[in-house]
Amino acid sequence: MPDPRARLIHVLRSACSGELAAVHAYRGHWTSLRSDAPEWERIKVIEAEERHHRELVIGLLEELGAKPSAKREALFWLIGKTIAFLCHIGGWFIPMYGAGKLESSNIREYEDAAKFAREAGLAHMIDCLLTMAEVEWEHEQFFRGQIRGHWMLRFFPPWEVPPPKETIRAAYASEMGVEVEDQERRAQAEEQRAAECAL
Repeated sequence: MPDPRARLIHVLRSACSGELAAVHAYRGHWTSLRSDAPEWERIKVIEAEERHHRELVIGLLEELGAKPSAKREALFWLIGKTIAFLCHIGGWFIPMYGAGKLESSNIREYEDAAKFAREAGLAHMIDCLLTMAEVEWEHEQFFRGQIRGHWMLRFFPPWEVPPPKETIRAAYASEMGVEVEDQERRAQAEEQRAAECAL
C-alpha cells in the first residue's frame, strides 16, 4: 500500500498548484465583470479565500518537509493566466460553469488530503483540511446558484451535486474530538506552567 504521508504530499502539491491557478483565474473573472454586477464582490472574496488556502497548503507542505512542485507551479501559473484572459472574451456563462465544476473537484481533493493525514497519523492537520473543503463547498454552491436555470445548460450538463456540507466532517468526528481535547490539555498545561513560574 502506498505511504499515506507520500500520498498526502502529492495531493497537497496538486492543491497548491491548483490554488495558484485559481487565484489568477478568479482575478481575471471578477475583473471581467462590471463592478456593479451582483456577483462581482463575491468572486473577489473567493479569490482572496483561494489565496489563503494556498498559504495554508504551503504551510502544511513545509511541516511535512516538502515544497510545491516547481513544474506544476509553472504549468498552473500559465493555466490560471490563460483562464483569466479567456474570462474577458468567453462571455458570462462559461467562466461561471467552469469555476463551479472545478470547485466541486476541489472539495474531494481536500477530503482526500484529510483522509491521508488521518492514515499518516497527522490528526492535527484534519481540521484545517476539512475547513478548506467546506469553503470549497460554499464556492461550488455559489457558482451552481449563478447558472441555475441558464439556457446554456441544455448544452453543458450540470456536474454532480456534492453531498451536504455536514457530511464533510462526519467521518472525522472522533479525531476532531481528540484534537480538541489535546488542545485543551496543552492550554491548561501552559497556564499551569505560567502560574508556577510566577510564584
